Amino acid sequence: MKSLKFDKNGLIPTIIQDYKTGEVLMLAYMNKASLKKTIRSGKTCFWSRSRKTYWTKGETSGNFQFVKSIFYDCDMDTLLIKVRQAGDGVACHTGNRSCFYRKLTDVV
Repeated sequence: MKSLKFDKNGLIPTIIQDYKTGEVLMLAYMNKASLKKTIRSGKTCFWSRSRKTYWTKGETSGNFQFVKSIFYDCDMDTLLIKVRQAGDGVACHTGNRSCFYRKLTDVV
């Protein structure tokens, strides 16, 4: 963990992906303490930039994310966590399975 590159606020972006399908479920931020808690508990724990507090995915919804593996990228400044999405399979606070349910079209 010493080699990971956290930003000036002590955070690292973390992509959450379904370990079976490869679907990207969400993106959130971790600091060293939330990463340690994630590793220790086996459930994803994040730092809320807006609320300035820790949160474990599923603690209010029951849609926990159970960690299967944790990777870091070549620059060591982004995490990828593969999870088993529990509960009703919803990862997004909007009720969608993934936070990436909208497609940007006609950009050019």
